[in-house]
Amino acid sequence: MTRYLPEGLAIPVPESDGLSQPYWDGVAAERLMVQRCQNCQTWVWGPEWICHSCHSFDLAWTEVAPKARIYSWERVWHPVHPALKGHGPYIIVLVELPGADNIRMIGNLLGDPKQDVPIGGSVEAVFEHHKSANPPHTLVQWRLA
Repeated sequence: MTRYLPEGLAIPVPESDGLSQPYWDGVAAERLMVQRCQNCQTWVWGPEWICHSCHSFDLAWTEVAPKARIYSWERVWHPVHPALKGHGPYIIVLVELPGADNIRMIGNLLGDPKQDVPIGGSVEAVFEHHKSANPPHTLVQWRLA
């Protein structure tokens, strides 16, 4: 797979405390992982140490289907980083995961940057591997299903 955005952007890495490591390990294996409270079953995103619903510390990483719906989106025309100069527009989507009580994640929408973006449209995750990067990493992108 080719890069969606150019080289030179910051590389996402897990926090030094390891909180998000299971997420990054999951996406490297093409599995979408999110937390779920083992006490009250609330889905949690982004990674947390404590459930905001019941205050339990018993959060487990759970695989969810890499399918979502578009909740909102933005077409970015102006570079927000020097590496993006000349690489616009691109589309950022906020998606809801129906398999995880509609928690929301953000990512890029692949395809024509001038395409119509339907609110409520179905999308699926695309795992973009950067194995030769230092450090190696995988990004989750989205494409219309």
